[in-house]
Amino acid sequence: MAKNCVPTDFEDYLLKMFQQTFQLLQRVTKDTTAQSVGNQLAELDESYVEKFTDFLRLFVSVHLRRFETNSHFPILEFLSLLFKYTFKQPTHDGFFACLDIWTIFLDYLLDKKNASRTLESNHFTDRYEDALVSLMSEILHKLQFRYNQSQLEEMDDDALDDDAETEWQHFLRQSLEVVAKVAELLPTQAFRLLYPPFQEYLDLYMGLSNFITESQEGRKLNITAEHECRRLHCTLRDLCSFLQAIGRLSEHFIGERFSERFDDALSLIDRFCQSTTYGTKMRLYKVKTAIPTVLKPDFIEVHAQALAAVHAYTHWISQFCSVAQRQGRHHDKFVSLVTHITEGVVPLLQKDSVPDKIVLSSAHLFLSITTTVRPSFLISLPCIQRLFNDVSDGSLSGQQTEVQLLVCRGLSNILILQWPNMPEDDQQWAARSNHHQSFIRRITQEYRALKGATGLAKDKTLMERAKPTIRHSLQLLADQVESIAGEVSKTKQICHQSLQECIQITLELFPIYIHQPDVVDDMMGFYLAVFQGLRVQMGIPAIQHTITIFLELFTREQLTETIMHESSAGVRVIEKFLQVLEIIVQEPGSAFRAYLPSIISICMDHTYPIIAERASPDVKPALYSLLTELLQNKWRYFFTVSVLSKMQGGTETVENEQQFIAIMQAFGQSFLQPDISVFRQNLESLENLNAKLKLYHKKIFQDMMLSPFLNVLLQVLLHKSHDLLQEDICVTVYNMAAVNFEGFYATFLPQFLASSEGLDANQRTILECNFKHDQDLPSFSSTLHRFITDMRYYRLCNSALPEGSVKL
Repeated sequence: MAKNCVPTDFEDYLLKMFQQTFQLLQRVTKDTTAQSVGNQLAELDESYVEKFTDFLRLFVSVHLRRFETNSHFPILEFLSLLFKYTFKQPTHDGFFACLDIWTIFLDYLLDKKNASRTLESNHFTDRYEDALVSLMSEILHKLQFRYNQSQLEEMDDDALDDDAETEWQHFLRQSLEVVAKVAELLPTQAFRLLYPPFQEYLDLYMGLSNFITESQEGRKLNITAEHECRRLHCTLRDLCSFLQAIGRLSEHFIGERFSERFDDALSLIDRFCQSTTYGTKMRLYKVKTAIPTVLKPDFIEVHAQALAAVHAYTHWISQFCSVAQRQGRHHDKFVSLVTHITEGVVPLLQKDSVPDKIVLSSAHLFLSITTTVRPSFLISLPCIQRLFNDVSDGSLSGQQTEVQLLVCRGLSNILILQWPNMPEDDQQWAARSNHHQSFIRRITQEYRALKGATGLAKDKTLMERAKPTIRHSLQLLADQVESIAGEVSKTKQICHQSLQECIQITLELFPIYIHQPDVVDDMMGFYLAVFQGLRVQMGIPAIQHTITIFLELFTREQLTETIMHESSAGVRVIEKFLQVLEIIVQEPGSAFRAYLPSIISICMDHTYPIIAERASPDVKPALYSLLTELLQNKWRYFFTVSVLSKMQGGTETVENEQQFIAIMQAFGQSFLQPDISVFRQNLESLENLNAKLKLYHKKIFQDMMLSPFLNVLLQVLLHKSHDLLQEDICVTVYNMAAVNFEGFYATFLPQFLASSEGLDANQRTILECNFKHDQDLPSFSSTLHRFITDMRYYRLCNSALPEGSVKL
């Protein structure tokens, strides 16, 4: 069943099997009795249903294409039964498994549609239209509280799973993903199903203002009857679901479909904006209700989801911006739309009493407007100017860190990101640069006050008091630098000018807090972001000065203290430090060549001895990544051959030989460790070094390292310690052997067998004779697999013999 390639004469057998499957589907989806609507599936053993679902999944994923056009297999009737089977599932897991089958089928249809964008593709889409519309309709019916409240209320909406989702969120996402795939095939039909209930729920929500009265106790909702409150609760939950559903389909309005569906998209976004403005104005979560524990979370969720729905359409708004600027059409409408959105979002970022979920959703929308849309007039809006002043005065101090980062990044983006579709002369870089410097100075005022604080190092109380300011400021600044890493050079130049003073202050504070990993973690995070995004703007002298200080401070004793620190912050500090050094060794030219001996010493003399024998993978990926980049980018530090010497057939000299040997030994040692991710990383590194720089062909490698590496890799295959990488290991062994097949077969193989325990002389001879001297990869791999299997077998047999037995 699971095999895609089957003989042609086997297809008749498969057809009979699936015809019987069809009959079985009919039986299991049939009602229990003629008089009842009982569910036969609920009476079957759960494991049987699970296996049957797996069987159906294999049929659809592997064999459906064989029988789709077969007149003896009723494909539409099969889909009808699969539909019944899906919605009769007695468990949520069973329902999700069936949705996976539908997803496979929909992907198959989408592949066919994309492969032939002709009338033929429309024909097969039309063939399945009724089935797909029924599927979508039933999914939407199943996820609505209006029809299915008792079952949906049973789902947990508090505890998070490994994917950070509640049971209800997982159910809703899985369901909407299938709806979205159907919408790719049948967009018009999808919106016909989605929009009417969305419109109905939204009208009910917007009409709640008619039921709110003012009293001495505050505003009150005059809906008190139990059945009315329950109906309102269901309406609000369903409105949230439909906001997500329509938001998920935003891609159907952009790109080549923009003009065709412009009016529909604009109408939708207007409705979203009305709901966000209404929510911001009404603050329904503050209204007194008959059942506050139920309705207050519903009001919060609706407002948050309305903001998220607008967020989903920011790419459409960005395209609207481009069209309005290029063609001059709808410009006033675009300005009005963005202004409307902004005025609905900004007040939520300025008030302390707004629920966290709404604030976070509004912060994400605000950032998306400033990053994706980037309207040039945004800075002139009064509400944005007030937000700049409020944030500069510390209005975000009570908000969660993520919100502070998002809002400050958004405000910074307004000032430094390039405006789209505008000539360079109209970008107003000078004025925006001045505003940005002023903004950064205001939000880092407390941090900059630490400049030249000579008493800080001597007063532990002052040091502790300054830590929150240092960490918060560096997190804000690092986030801004990271966000502009891919932007134009002018943006980076303005950012660097604004941050120059903070960069210098951080370097002054570094030695003071070197023994406090939690603070140094944020400092290294900031410098890593600066080196990644702004090193061109920093200039070589500033980078050299910074690296010199780092190398002086991170002595062997300091590295040991930091790595061994009880918190995980110490490990993060060293990993970021090594990433900074990796950026340095990647730089072309000779500007940083003088640092190579110190960098290698940091790696091999100071860091590697601490982590080599530790089972934990901490720091190892970063260390080996640095060593790999050092070898790739500074190969001439070890191997220098002049063109003249090459032409005359001169031998290659190895400089800094001991350092190169130590690095190779570190790679070899990693293959003795249990961590499979480090093993894979280093195996790939060796292969890349060989492909680009002929590592295995170097004389020093062949003389001193080839045999140990081959020995270690064969031992790994024998012990099956990294079986997931078996094929990769075989390829590496082949590439190493291919440098000198004659030496591999005549010298290495006999030596390996002679040193292997658990074998007698006869078995060694048989193993050597059976190892065919193939020189192509497939044959070599096959022979190697057999060699390893036979060797394991001999060892197993020998170990099972009683002591003193005679081996034949």
